[in-house]
Amino acid sequence: MLRERKSTLHPPPDAGPRPLTERLVTWSVRHRARAMAGWLALVAAAVLAGVLVTGDGAPPVDPGEAGTARRVLDAQGGYEPIQENVLVRATDPAGPPAATDPTVRAAVADLVRTLRALPAGGVTVADPLDAPDRVSADRRALLVGFAVDGGLDERLVRYDAATAAVGDVARRHPGVRLAQAGDRSLAQAVDQGVKGDFALAHQLSLPLTVLILLVVFGSLVVAAVPLLLTLTAVAATLGLLQVVDQWLPINSVTAPMVLLIGMAVGVDYCLFNLRRLREERAAGHDLGTALAITARTSGRVVLVSGATVMVCLCGLLLTGISAYRGATLGIVLVVGATVLASVTALPALLALLGDRVDRLRVPWPGRRRTATAPSRFWTAVAVRVVRRPLLWTLAGAALLVTLALPALRMHPQDAAVVDSLPRTVPTVDAAVRMQRDFPGAAAPARVVLWRPDGAAVAGRPEVDAAVTDLRARIAGGVPGLAGPVTVATVDRALVVRVPLAGSGTDRASERALATLRGEVLPATVGRVDGVEHAVMGRTAFAHDFTERMTGRAPLVVGAVLLLAFALLTVTFRTLAVPLVSIALNLLSIGAAYGVLTWAFQDGHLAGPLGFTPYGGVVGWLPLFMFVLLFGLSMDYHLFVLSRIRERWAAGAAPGPAIVAGVGRGAGVVSSAATVMVAVFAVFLTLSAIEYKMLGLGMAVAVLVDATLVRGVLLPAALALCGDRAWGRRPAGPQWTSTTPMLATGAPNTAPEREENR
Repeated sequence: MLRERKSTLHPPPDAGPRPLTERLVTWSVRHRARAMAGWLALVAAAVLAGVLVTGDGAPPVDPGEAGTARRVLDAQGGYEPIQENVLVRATDPAGPPAATDPTVRAAVADLVRTLRALPAGGVTVADPLDAPDRVSADRRALLVGFAVDGGLDERLVRYDAATAAVGDVARRHPGVRLAQAGDRSLAQAVDQGVKGDFALAHQLSLPLTVLILLVVFGSLVVAAVPLLLTLTAVAATLGLLQVVDQWLPINSVTAPMVLLIGMAVGVDYCLFNLRRLREERAAGHDLGTALAITARTSGRVVLVSGATVMVCLCGLLLTGISAYRGATLGIVLVVGATVLASVTALPALLALLGDRVDRLRVPWPGRRRTATAPSRFWTAVAVRVVRRPLLWTLAGAALLVTLALPALRMHPQDAAVVDSLPRTVPTVDAAVRMQRDFPGAAAPARVVLWRPDGAAVAGRPEVDAAVTDLRARIAGGVPGLAGPVTVATVDRALVVRVPLAGSGTDRASERALATLRGEVLPATVGRVDGVEHAVMGRTAFAHDFTERMTGRAPLVVGAVLLLAFALLTVTFRTLAVPLVSIALNLLSIGAAYGVLTWAFQDGHLAGPLGFTPYGGVVGWLPLFMFVLLFGLSMDYHLFVLSRIRERWAAGAAPGPAIVAGVGRGAGVVSSAATVMVAVFAVFLTLSAIEYKMLGLGMAVAVLVDATLVRGVLLPAALALCGDRAWGRRPAGPQWTSTTPMLATGAPNTAPEREENR
């Protein structure tokens, strides 16, 4: 006959002081109204601060030479003109060359005349009929360029008027195709794509999460608890980021990442706490005692896990890249807010609801999901793994290594706009067409010339001669460089635009950039005394970003591994567990890298996922994924490990402790992983290829981590280590709950008895 040894509300006298989490939860339960009101007030204050703080935000700080050029331009008193191009091509492929085609010439003349006659003024137009470098190589297309100058608001008004004029001219000449792409049109396409993706992520992730939570918990009330915690934490974070953006640049990917990670960790932390609370209530404990036990066990896991995620993410700050800083801060804030809510507002809400948390049950899952028995499936798997740990370790590791092999040929490369967004976006389609006839014209490299002493550059004879020489060299046929070359004055600086071959971020563009920086510029503008130059633009930024990231990656990886090792060592007071944990995390991350390379760089999932492969993986993603996954994987790892150690510390042998811990923990991990994988999978439906890569990579990593790693490799590795995994067994009575006992009072170590309890 089995009976249970129940824990009490307070630990035994020799157990030492109560943990911080238990003290926080005890206070929150006793002052539930204050705890909930305080959390809601904090969220409201953060949201209100975000609404009240207005402004354009801090400018981005790009790395390398591109960053230098950006800082020079930002220091100028004026604004760089908005440069746009309009491709003009006859729709009849059998017609005469564009320069002699009457329909094309009429459309070009109408466009040039209309743009120059705009009442707002400030538009400078380049007529292709007067410039040979604005005629395509096949002579069938012409390129009309126009620059919009003026103050910040004036430029936007004039740009809108010019864009409307292009549309009017296109309607007046149906036999000619006009396609516009350039600085602002491409930037608008990206911004609209990000906003649309963010809205779609909201619309899909929330209902999907609700559905999964209903299946997991079987009750409308309890399913609403994780959503309430998560949404308030995300809202508070977004409000705070709006304030921070005035000093630290927050890029467009930060908000979707805050939603993504906030949903993931919020549901995880609630699941861990709610499942443990249900177990303790089913074991016969009153609500206060059950909450205290939950705080001491699952609450401690949440606190350590959240700290691990935040500490690991801080490793990204070592890159010195501003784009990483914004995303890092956003994720650290949302994880910190979620942890705070988990140990204050969540227990207060659960104490307020009491047994009513299981009301409004869903008919079918509601009858099954209130049970707290161990997972039969994962218990059976653990039994088999523990019997033959070496075999399962070798088999599981071999599978993950096989999945990781494609990562050996991973090529970090940012996606150009024409690669990132689908061609259904009109501006992207225009840029693709323009790229065929005039490579690099839509997004050229920008050479910034300035004097360190602050004097003006424009109008100096030696500078004009150097720029003329630069144009002549490019017109003479420099590999990878082509026209049209344009020059614009920005206060005391000069900006020379040079189109580069390739898509803007591919190998052809890289070679062209190297030629421009290493050969052409030193031989022309580089010879002018007292004048400095630097190259910026999409190609230069991607190159400098990847170079900085590659150079700092070993430092970041080393710091993350060291921090994770230190945290795990302090938490479990043993060396075996940290070493095993780090090795397993590296295997799962490697597998995610391999799948990502196979799917996107090799293009095997281009059809199902709706993208065009461009021969690379987004440059910022591998390092970002490594740091994020290393932190997030600790959610599951710490939860399962704490369950195993709890059984081992209560007197169970290593094998039965592993089986019991995996049986109790892996089921919760599977439910949490289902939510996280579903949230990440939502990003596969978004338009930008960067989000698709992020979604697939993270979903695969979480899936592998929650199944093969936590259910097979972790118990196999711990079984191989035996008692050495945990060090010296604690002396004296251990404060643990729901420990199955035999009638004699001896710990029951048989997994079959635990399963049938």
